[in-house]
Amino acid sequence: MVACGAIAAHLSDIATRRGWPVDVHPLPPLLHNHPDRIAGQVEKTVERLRGRYGTRIAVGYADCGTYGALDEVCQRLDLIRIGGNHCYDIFAGQREMAAMFEAEPGTYVLTDFLVRSFSRLVVIDAGHFVWEEAAGEYASTIADWVAGHRQAAAQTRESTRGLDGPNQGLEARL
Repeated sequence: MVACGAIAAHLSDIATRRGWPVDVHPLPPLLHNHPDRIAGQVEKTVERLRGRYGTRIAVGYADCGTYGALDEVCQRLDLIRIGGNHCYDIFAGQREMAAMFEAEPGTYVLTDFLVRSFSRLVVIDAGHFVWEEAAGEYASTIADWVAGHRQAAAQTRESTRGLDGPNQGLEARL
C-alpha cells in the first residue's frame, strides 16, 4: 500500500491486528502542503513497486486536496484507494465530518499526526501556511482522534494559546 505518511502507521497497525500481509510504503506527510504533488508522487511510487507487487497495490490516501488528480492516477493504473475527501473522513467517516462542519463551520481539524508535529508543521512555518496568519480565519480548532496522544494534545493546546484571532486555543476531543 502506498500511503500518506500521516496515516501510514495507523494503516500498518490495522493490517497487523487483522493479520493481513500488507507492506505500507509511506510518502512524506509534508506533501499535504503541496497537494498538487501527491498524485505524481503516488504514481512514481506505484511504478517503482510494480515489479515487486504487480497489481496488488492499493492507495492509502483520501483525495487530500488533489481535486480528483489522485483518482485519475488510480483509475489509469487500476488501483483502489481509501475513500474520502481528506484523512478526517477516513478517521471519523464522511457523514460525521460533513455533519460536524455543518454544525461548526470555520473549524480547523487536526489529526493525531498534526497534533504531534504541530509546532514543526503549522506554528513555525509549513511552506504556504503559518498558523499565526491563518488562526483568525477559523472559528475553532478541533483535535480529534488523538487517543493515546493526550500529552501531544496538551502541548498543541499550549502552542495555540494566545494566538491572534478568535481561536483561543485547541479543543481536544479525545
